[in-house]
Amino acid sequence: MSDSTAAPATPDLHADCASCFALCCVALPFAKSNDFAVNKAAGTPCRNLGQDFRCGIHTQLRSKGFQGCTTFDCFGAGQQVSQVTFGGRDWRTHPGTAGRMFEVFPVMRQLHELLFYVTEALARPAARPVHPELRQALEETSRWAAADAEALAGLDVGALRQQINTLLLKTSELVRAKAPGRKKNHRGADLMGARLAGADLRGATLRGAYLIAADLSRADLRSADLIGADFRDTDLRGADLRDALFLTQAQLNAARGDTHTKIPAGLTRPAHWT
Repeated sequence: MSDSTAAPATPDLHADCASCFALCCVALPFAKSNDFAVNKAAGTPCRNLGQDFRCGIHTQLRSKGFQGCTTFDCFGAGQQVSQVTFGGRDWRTHPGTAGRMFEVFPVMRQLHELLFYVTEALARPAARPVHPELRQALEETSRWAAADAEALAGLDVGALRQQINTLLLKTSELVRAKAPGRKKNHRGADLMGARLAGADLRGATLRGAYLIAADLSRADLRSADLIGADFRDTDLRGADLRDALFLTQAQLNAARGDTHTKIPAGLTRPAHWT
Protein backbone atom coordinates (compact mmCIF):
# COMPACT_ATOMS: atom_id res chain seq x y z
CA MET A 1 0.00 0.00 0.00
CA SER A 2 0.93 3.64 -0.23
CA ASP A 3 2.98 5.08 2.64
CA SER A 4 0.76 8.16 2.72
CA THR A 5 -0.88 8.81 6.06
CA ALA A 6 -3.92 10.45 4.48
CA ALA A 7 -6.78 8.09 3.76
CA PRO A 8 -7.91 8.13 0.13
CA ALA A 9 -11.52 8.93 -0.67
CA THR A 10 -13.90 6.00 -0.47
CA PRO A 11 -14.25 4.65 -4.03
CA ASP A 12 -17.57 4.51 -5.85
CA LEU A 13 -19.49 1.49 -4.54
CA HIS A 14 -21.97 1.30 -7.41
CA ALA A 15 -21.13 -0.71 -10.52
CA ASP A 16 -20.30 1.32 -13.62
CA CYS A 17 -20.09 -1.33 -16.33
CA ALA A 18 -19.17 1.22 -19.01
CA SER A 19 -15.91 1.91 -17.13
CA CYS A 20 -15.06 -1.76 -16.60
CA PHE A 21 -13.36 -4.29 -18.88
CA ALA A 22 -16.14 -6.85 -18.28
CA LEU A 23 -14.16 -8.43 -15.44
CA CYS A 24 -17.14 -10.29 -13.98
CA CYS A 25 -17.68 -11.87 -17.43
CA VAL A 26 -14.10 -13.14 -17.58
CA ALA A 27 -12.40 -13.41 -14.19
CA LEU A 28 -15.10 -15.37 -12.39
CA PRO A 29 -16.14 -19.00 -13.01
CA PHE A 30 -19.70 -20.25 -13.16
CA ALA A 31 -21.27 -23.69 -13.33
CA LYS A 32 -24.21 -24.83 -15.42
CA SER A 33 -27.27 -24.50 -13.20
CA ASN A 34 -30.53 -22.64 -12.85
CA ASP A 35 -28.44 -19.46 -12.79
CA PHE A 36 -26.17 -20.17 -15.76
CA ALA A 37 -26.84 -22.00 -19.01
CA VAL A 38 -23.24 -23.24 -19.43
CA ASN A 39 -20.03 -23.94 -17.55
CA LYS A 40 -17.27 -21.32 -17.67
CA ALA A 41 -13.79 -21.47 -16.16
CA ALA A 42 -12.21 -18.56 -14.30
CA GLY A 43 -10.16 -16.36 -16.62
CA THR A 44 -12.12 -17.44 -19.70
CA PRO A 45 -14.34 -14.86 -21.44
CA CYS A 46 -18.04 -15.69 -21.47
CA ARG A 47 -19.18 -16.80 -24.92
CA ASN A 48 -21.64 -13.90 -24.98
CA LEU A 49 -18.97 -11.24 -24.46
CA GLY A 50 -18.22 -8.99 -27.41
CA GLN A 51 -14.92 -7.43 -28.41
CA ASP A 52 -16.20 -4.11 -27.05
CA PHE A 53 -16.53 -5.65 -23.55
CA ARG A 54 -20.32 -5.59 -23.82
CA CYS A 55 -22.73 -8.48 -23.32
CA GLY A 56 -24.32 -9.62 -26.55
CA ILE A 57 -27.50 -10.80 -24.82
CA HIS A 58 -27.77 -8.18 -22.07
CA THR A 59 -31.49 -7.60 -22.61
CA GLN A 60 -32.18 -11.34 -22.82
CA LEU A 61 -30.07 -12.73 -19.99
CA ARG A 62 -32.95 -14.22 -18.02
CA SER A 63 -34.67 -15.78 -21.01
CA LYS A 64 -31.36 -17.21 -22.24
CA GLY A 65 -30.61 -18.94 -18.93
CA PHE A 66 -28.16 -16.43 -17.43
CA GLN A 67 -30.20 -15.26 -14.46
CA GLY A 68 -27.05 -15.29 -12.33
CA CYS A 69 -25.63 -12.42 -14.36
CA THR A 70 -28.63 -10.25 -13.52
CA THR A 71 -28.23 -10.78 -9.79
CA PHE A 72 -24.46 -10.22 -9.55
CA ASP A 73 -23.17 -6.92 -8.18
CA CYS A 74 -19.49 -6.03 -7.89
CA PHE A 75 -20.05 -2.98 -5.63
CA GLY A 76 -18.00 -0.92 -8.10
CA ALA A 77 -14.93 -3.16 -7.93
CA GLY A 78 -14.88 -3.62 -11.70
CA GLN A 79 -14.24 -0.02 -12.59
CA GLN A 80 -11.83 0.36 -9.66
CA VAL A 81 -9.60 -2.44 -10.95
CA SER A 82 -9.97 -1.37 -14.58
CA GLN A 83 -9.46 2.37 -14.23
CA VAL A 84 -7.49 2.79 -10.98
CA THR A 85 -5.47 -0.37 -10.24
CA PHE A 86 -4.55 -0.87 -13.91
CA GLY A 87 -4.87 2.73 -15.05
CA GLY A 88 -7.25 2.04 -17.93
CA ARG A 89 -5.11 -0.68 -19.56
CA ASP A 90 -7.47 -3.42 -20.66
CA TRP A 91 -6.60 -7.12 -20.75
CA ARG A 92 -7.15 -7.44 -24.50
CA THR A 93 -4.86 -4.59 -25.58
CA HIS A 94 -2.38 -5.41 -22.82
CA PRO A 95 -2.62 -9.21 -22.43
CA GLY A 96 0.25 -9.20 -19.95
CA THR A 97 -2.10 -7.63 -17.39
CA ALA A 98 -4.79 -10.32 -17.70
CA GLY A 99 -3.59 -12.84 -15.11
CA ARG A 100 -2.99 -10.33 -12.35
CA MET A 101 -6.11 -8.33 -13.20
CA PHE A 102 -8.32 -11.42 -12.94
CA GLU A 103 -6.58 -12.39 -9.69
CA VAL A 104 -7.19 -9.08 -7.91
CA PHE A 105 -10.75 -8.50 -9.11
CA PRO A 106 -12.32 -10.92 -6.55
CA VAL A 107 -10.16 -9.34 -3.84
CA MET A 108 -11.32 -5.85 -4.81
CA ARG A 109 -14.92 -6.98 -4.83
CA GLN A 110 -14.60 -8.16 -1.24
CA LEU A 111 -12.97 -4.87 -0.26
CA HIS A 112 -15.79 -2.89 -1.87
CA GLU A 113 -18.41 -5.07 -0.20
CA LEU A 114 -16.77 -4.37 3.16
CA LEU A 115 -16.71 -0.65 2.37
CA PHE A 116 -20.42 -0.84 1.57
CA TYR A 117 -21.21 -2.41 4.95
CA VAL A 118 -18.95 -0.08 6.93
CA THR A 119 -20.37 2.99 5.17
CA GLU A 120 -23.88 1.87 6.08
CA ALA A 121 -22.87 1.21 9.69
CA LEU A 122 -21.46 4.73 9.94
CA ALA A 123 -24.80 6.12 8.77
CA ARG A 124 -26.61 4.47 11.71
CA PRO A 125 -26.99 6.88 14.66
CA ALA A 126 -27.57 3.95 17.03
CA ALA A 127 -24.09 2.66 16.21
CA ARG A 128 -22.31 5.79 17.45
CA PRO A 129 -20.41 3.87 20.18
CA VAL A 130 -18.47 2.00 17.46
CA HIS A 131 -18.20 4.86 14.95
CA PRO A 132 -14.55 5.63 15.83
CA GLU A 133 -13.53 2.03 15.12
CA LEU A 134 -15.69 1.95 12.00
CA ARG A 135 -14.00 5.10 10.68
CA GLN A 136 -10.60 3.48 11.19
CA ALA A 137 -11.84 0.40 9.34
CA LEU A 138 -13.13 2.59 6.52
CA GLU A 139 -9.77 4.33 6.18
CA GLU A 140 -7.79 1.09 6.22
CA THR A 141 -10.04 -0.63 3.71
CA SER A 142 -10.05 2.43 1.43
CA ARG A 143 -6.24 2.37 1.44
CA TRP A 144 -6.27 -1.26 0.40
CA ALA A 145 -8.73 -0.49 -2.39
CA ALA A 146 -6.28 2.14 -3.67
CA ALA A 147 -3.26 -0.20 -3.43
CA ASP A 148 -1.38 -1.56 -6.44
CA ALA A 149 -1.97 -4.99 -7.93
CA GLU A 150 0.99 -6.64 -6.20
CA ALA A 151 -0.18 -5.51 -2.76
CA LEU A 152 -3.75 -6.59 -3.45
CA ALA A 153 -2.62 -10.03 -4.57
CA GLY A 154 -0.88 -10.54 -1.24
CA LEU A 155 -3.69 -9.23 0.96
CA ASP A 156 -5.27 -11.59 3.49
CA VAL A 157 -8.74 -10.26 2.82
CA GLY A 158 -10.28 -12.96 5.01
CA ALA A 159 -8.51 -11.59 8.08
CA LEU A 160 -9.66 -8.07 7.25
CA ARG A 161 -13.23 -9.32 6.80
CA GLN A 162 -13.13 -11.04 10.19
CA GLN A 163 -11.88 -7.86 11.85
CA ILE A 164 -14.60 -5.73 10.28
CA ASN A 165 -17.31 -8.32 10.91
CA THR A 166 -16.78 -7.86 14.64
CA LEU A 167 -17.69 -4.19 14.23
CA LEU A 168 -20.66 -5.03 12.03
CA LEU A 169 -21.97 -7.42 14.69
CA LYS A 170 -21.73 -4.67 17.29
CA THR A 171 -23.53 -2.32 14.90
CA SER A 172 -26.25 -4.90 14.39
CA GLU A 173 -26.80 -5.36 18.13
CA LEU A 174 -27.02 -1.62 18.74
CA VAL A 175 -29.42 -0.96 15.86
CA ARG A 176 -31.67 -3.95 16.45
CA ALA A 177 -31.97 -3.12 20.15
CA LYS A 178 -34.02 -0.08 19.12
CA ALA A 179 -36.62 -2.21 17.33
CA PRO A 180 -39.83 -2.94 19.26
CA GLY A 181 -40.77 -6.37 20.60
CA ARG A 182 -38.85 -9.58 21.04
CA LYS A 183 -36.09 -10.05 18.44
CA LYS A 184 -36.14 -13.33 16.54
CA ASN A 185 -32.83 -15.13 16.01
CA HIS A 186 -32.68 -16.89 12.65
CA ARG A 187 -28.93 -16.56 12.14
CA GLY A 188 -27.77 -19.21 9.67
CA ALA A 189 -31.19 -20.88 9.76
CA ASP A 190 -32.49 -23.13 7.01
CA LEU A 191 -35.67 -21.30 6.01
CA MET A 192 -35.84 -22.52 2.44
CA GLY A 193 -39.46 -22.42 1.32
CA ALA A 194 -40.57 -21.16 4.74
CA ARG A 195 -44.01 -19.60 4.99
CA LEU A 196 -43.38 -16.26 6.64
CA ALA A 197 -45.97 -14.12 4.88
CA GLY A 198 -46.85 -11.10 7.00
CA ALA A 199 -44.33 -12.05 9.71
CA ASP A 200 -43.12 -9.41 12.14
CA LEU A 201 -39.35 -9.69 11.78
CA ARG A 202 -38.43 -6.23 12.99
CA GLY A 203 -35.02 -6.33 14.61
CA ALA A 204 -34.53 -10.00 13.77
CA THR A 205 -31.18 -11.43 12.80
CA LEU A 206 -31.27 -13.34 9.52
CA ARG A 207 -27.50 -13.31 9.03
CA GLY A 208 -26.53 -16.06 6.62
CA ALA A 209 -30.05 -17.52 6.64
CA TYR A 210 -31.16 -19.66 3.71
CA LEU A 211 -34.35 -18.03 2.48
CA ILE A 212 -34.42 -19.60 -0.98
CA ALA A 213 -38.00 -19.58 -2.31
CA ALA A 214 -39.31 -18.52 1.11
CA ASP A 215 -42.54 -16.53 1.31
CA LEU A 216 -41.78 -13.20 2.97
CA SER A 217 -44.58 -11.35 1.24
CA ARG A 218 -45.90 -8.48 3.37
CA ALA A 219 -43.32 -9.30 6.08
CA ASP A 220 -41.95 -6.45 8.19
CA LEU A 221 -38.14 -6.57 8.01
CA ARG A 222 -37.34 -3.12 9.28
CA SER A 223 -34.08 -3.07 11.28
CA ALA A 224 -33.55 -6.77 10.54
CA ASP A 225 -29.92 -7.83 9.98
CA LEU A 226 -29.84 -9.35 6.49
CA ILE A 227 -26.11 -9.64 5.91
CA GLY A 228 -25.33 -12.74 3.85
CA ALA A 229 -28.98 -13.93 3.73
CA ASP A 230 -29.73 -15.96 0.60
CA PHE A 231 -32.72 -14.34 -1.12
CA ARG A 232 -32.76 -16.39 -4.30
CA ASP A 233 -36.36 -16.56 -5.51
CA THR A 234 -37.59 -15.23 -2.15
CA ASP A 235 -41.05 -13.68 -2.35
CA LEU A 236 -40.72 -10.09 -1.12
CA ARG A 237 -43.92 -8.77 -2.64
CA GLY A 238 -45.36 -6.13 -0.34
CA ALA A 239 -42.56 -6.63 2.22
CA ASP A 240 -41.20 -3.68 4.17
CA LEU A 241 -37.40 -3.59 3.92
CA ARG A 242 -36.97 0.05 4.85
CA ASP A 243 -34.15 0.47 7.34
CA ALA A 244 -33.13 -3.18 6.95
CA LEU A 245 -29.50 -3.71 7.93
CA PHE A 246 -26.85 -4.53 5.33
CA LEU A 247 -29.27 -5.34 2.51
CA THR A 248 -27.47 -5.34 -0.85
CA GLN A 249 -28.53 -4.80 -4.43
CA ALA A 250 -27.54 -8.37 -5.28
CA GLN A 251 -29.96 -9.71 -2.66
CA LEU A 252 -32.80 -7.65 -4.12
CA ASN A 253 -31.87 -8.74 -7.64
CA ALA A 254 -32.11 -12.40 -6.62
CA ALA A 255 -35.55 -12.02 -5.05
CA ARG A 256 -39.07 -11.47 -6.35
CA GLY A 257 -40.82 -8.25 -5.44
CA ASP A 258 -43.39 -5.81 -6.71
CA THR A 259 -44.36 -2.14 -6.68
CA HIS A 260 -45.55 -2.52 -3.09
CA THR A 261 -42.17 -3.75 -1.80
CA LYS A 262 -40.56 -1.01 0.26
CA ILE A 263 -36.77 -0.86 -0.13
CA PRO A 264 -34.05 1.24 1.53
CA ALA A 265 -32.90 4.48 -0.06
CA GLY A 266 -29.81 3.98 -2.17
CA LEU A 267 -30.93 0.65 -3.62
CA THR A 268 -32.76 0.20 -6.93
CA ARG A 269 -35.96 -1.68 -7.61
CA PRO A 270 -34.94 -4.56 -9.95
CA ALA A 271 -36.28 -4.36 -13.50
CA HIS A 272 -37.72 -7.88 -13.37
CA TRP A 273 -39.97 -7.13 -10.40
CA THR A 274 -43.66 -6.87 -11.27
